[in-house]
Amino acid sequence: MTYSFGPGRLTPAVKALIWANVAMFVLQAIGGARLTILLGLTPAAVVEQWWIWQPVTYMFLHGGVGHLLFNMLALWMFGVELERTWGTIFFTRYYFVTGVGAAVITVAVALLPFAFADQMYFIPTVGASGAIYGLLVAYALYYPDRPIYMYLLFPVPAKYFVLILGAINFLMSIGNRGGVAYAAHLGGLVVGYLYLTRGRGGPLADLKYRYLRWRMSRMRRRFGVHHGGRGGGWGGGVH
Repeated sequence: MTYSFGPGRLTPAVKALIWANVAMFVLQAIGGARLTILLGLTPAAVVEQWWIWQPVTYMFLHGGVGHLLFNMLALWMFGVELERTWGTIFFTRYYFVTGVGAAVITVAVALLPFAFADQMYFIPTVGASGAIYGLLVAYALYYPDRPIYMYLLFPVPAKYFVLILGAINFLMSIGNRGGVAYAAHLGGLVVGYLYLTRGRGGPLADLKYRYLRWRMSRMRRRFGVHHGGRGGGWGGGVH
């Protein structure tokens, strides 16, 4: 019997992403707030000044050492196994689709006519959390019964773990408490789920299937089946 910590050695895309995030964090420490304003995701800058690079570059900036370490730890824990399953090309594409998708949803939410949206419109959002939440929903879809330790104490199946995180982020996004980019977190979850289920008919496929089953069952009741004999002629039986 052997024991190992975590998913094992770094895969190519995960390793490259970790190094890119660390390098950008060092540059961010040198450049200060000016680099954050330039490369962080500010909806006002994207909409009014057309700084269209921000939905990509914001993923490589972080608000502190703890923020960086948590995201990179999650990238290693969940990304390595997913990259082994999908391959490097699909994994990299999915990572950027969910990260950029989370940015688009963040900008869209900031345009809503609410007080919390007005605050989001001018505040930069940084971090890989949108893409990380995309990896979480992918992990839950591929390994739904794998236990994940919530707060490092309570083992929760991955499918319920992601549902709990989604509910928490939704409730927190209403009040926008703590300065955390909850819209980006929810965006990563939603975009990741839609991207992975698009080939299976999307989230409404199961409802459509159950509706068709119900209609078929109801229609069967209108027909009676009478088994007849094997004798020839019209009197052999009625079906």
